[in-house]
Amino acid sequence: MGFLKGLLIRLATTALAFWLATLLIPGIDLESTSAVQTVTTLILVAVIFGVVNAVLQPVIKTVGCGFYLLTLGLIALVVNGLLFLLTSWIADQAGLPFSVDGFWPAAVLGALFVSIVTWILGAVLDRD
Repeated sequence: MGFLKGLLIRLATTALAFWLATLLIPGIDLESTSAVQTVTTLILVAVIFGVVNAVLQPVIKTVGCGFYLLTLGLIALVVNGLLFLLTSWIADQAGLPFSVDGFWPAAVLGALFVSIVTWILGAVLDRD
């Protein structure tokens, strides 16, 4: 039961972070026609983002560990921006009304914003 609760909290915080990103960061758009479509889209985009990160992030970190060391971790901003852009592309292919206009500044700032917001909300809400 604890695993499911943690997964749902993580999904909800990521969806909320994406919603805030669409409101605050120019170039990240959610064009839905109803509240139900907005919530559904945000949850599905959060799932896509989670799967993309879970599958690709470890591979990228393993293969590119030299770049992480060489740039003192700053390459992570580029990698996260590209993963954010990939999430937008997958959402578009799935017919979801979520889009990111480009790598800079929308995808990089969006990835950074979503990471920070989910980290803060996760720390606040995950009080066992």
